[in-house]
Amino acid sequence: MSSNNTSAREIRQRKLPLTKESKNTENDKQRTKNETCWRGKDEKVDSKHLLAPGSYWLTRIILIRYVGFIYFIAFLVALHQNKELLGSNGLLPANKMLKNVQLKSNGDKLNMFNNVPSILWLFDYDKHLDVLLDAVAYIGVFLSLFLLVCGAANWFIMACLWVLYHSLVNIGQTCCFSGWESQLLETGFLAIFLCPVWNLSQFPKHTPTSVVVIYGYRWLIFRIMLGAGLIKIRGDQCWRDLTCMNYHYETQPVPNPMSYFMHQSPEIFHQFETLSNHFIELVAPFLLFLTRRMVIVGGCLQILFQIVLIISGNLSFLNWLTILPSLACFDDLNLSWMFSKSTKEHVINIEMEKRVKGSKDSLGCYIRKVFNISLGVLIVYLSIPVVQNLISHRQRMNTSFEPLRLVNTYGAFGSVTKKRIEVIFEGTSSSDPYSPSAEWREYDFKCKPGNITRRPCLISPYHYRLDWLLWFVPFHKNFQYNPWIVHLVVKLLANDKDTLNLIDYNPFPDKPPNFIRIENYRYKFVKIGSLEAKAGKWWRRKHTGSYLQPISLHSVKDFMKNMDWKMPDGK
Repeated sequence: MSSNNTSAREIRQRKLPLTKESKNTENDKQRTKNETCWRGKDEKVDSKHLLAPGSYWLTRIILIRYVGFIYFIAFLVALHQNKELLGSNGLLPANKMLKNVQLKSNGDKLNMFNNVPSILWLFDYDKHLDVLLDAVAYIGVFLSLFLLVCGAANWFIMACLWVLYHSLVNIGQTCCFSGWESQLLETGFLAIFLCPVWNLSQFPKHTPTSVVVIYGYRWLIFRIMLGAGLIKIRGDQCWRDLTCMNYHYETQPVPNPMSYFMHQSPEIFHQFETLSNHFIELVAPFLLFLTRRMVIVGGCLQILFQIVLIISGNLSFLNWLTILPSLACFDDLNLSWMFSKSTKEHVINIEMEKRVKGSKDSLGCYIRKVFNISLGVLIVYLSIPVVQNLISHRQRMNTSFEPLRLVNTYGAFGSVTKKRIEVIFEGTSSSDPYSPSAEWREYDFKCKPGNITRRPCLISPYHYRLDWLLWFVPFHKNFQYNPWIVHLVVKLLANDKDTLNLIDYNPFPDKPPNFIRIENYRYKFVKIGSLEAKAGKWWRRKHTGSYLQPISLHSVKDFMKNMDWKMPDGK
């Protein structure tokens, strides 16, 4: 029995060495108490009690994996759609945009990078644009998968992902104007400094998680939510009289199946939703600056809110991305249930070793502290115009105040559309598009409403950029506000292979149509249980006018020339 006790004591001493000078100190007594709780009889680890509040080793692993997940989706969207949208033969060729910037900058490379930060400037983008777009997307997919699988990264991997995505967003033009693009860039910038410089270990002993980055993420979620809440209160009257949710589910850019059912909830439920929205966006963010328990409650509320939004509509990866900074509200003690016993033991060993060695810092520790303080000062400085915008009655949403988009202002649905108008593309093989006998057949897109019997799609966090853009088109009655839509029609008139990858159904698979027109229709959800619903319809629609008169390839030659767009081969 005595030898067994001696063996256990020796094991403990090897794992937790104590100096003679510190044996009788108060700190040593506390460590002995912790050790007893940690090891106990039979050498069992009680990680629940020893994972200290305020440490973020496990939090960092979750944040890195989640950053990898979001980047993976973003680069996957780019891989599948960028050539069709931004390629040399795309709807909005990026090489032409870059040429214009180069001309305006008089070839000054510093000005070019400042106006459009992108690594494409370093290559012959005019000749190899499509190859460059694919290369950037493939590298991004590979690196983001590395983060997702390993849960570890360093500055160089994170910085590479950030630079690559910056390079795509800045040449995206109309395709990349959404607020979540800037939000991902800001999130990705902070993620760089979440990691050690070189080390690829999940637990780099000498590089604990930067508290400045943790608070940077909390500051980010605070601005996102408060900005969204303020823009609503200052914007549409329906947010103040609690009626916005009567329309939102039906008129949002890309509804999903749950939108259909949630739209038809009782009026009192919609009012409750609006009030809940105001609480989450205008009150709950302030919990993030209170005590640890209040921060945890605030983080839970924000995550729950984003989950509800994910369920109720297809808003790309926006809501998935907004969950990420909310995760910084939780420390290792909160998140320990997500990890294995051996992983938790590893964190405990690191923390206990830190306590044993004391608070003596190395030169590297001082350098990291100075750098983290500098990062905090930079965030505070760049937040000045953001805060000014938040308190301004002329608040702008989804705005960047410097070209690198390091700290931005956000907002969503400052006004809610009351009527859903869809642009429907129709083609005919008739030689006379105005003849009563002309047969018009409809194109269907991947996800936007079209065929009234097609169930609303469920795609989030993935994203169809073209479908999203088409939701905005009816807001301007004149197609000249959206000249790219004529380019889209031209490509459909030629059955352009790349463009057809962006749509769901081509009614002219063998021979392209002679004419295409765009008509406006008002869409409304059918009532649950109605005869229309029983007949398999999800929508009813009514024709409200014409958006674009019938055009042929011959009729748009001058327009295409003025826009400096290529006519299809042989046309």
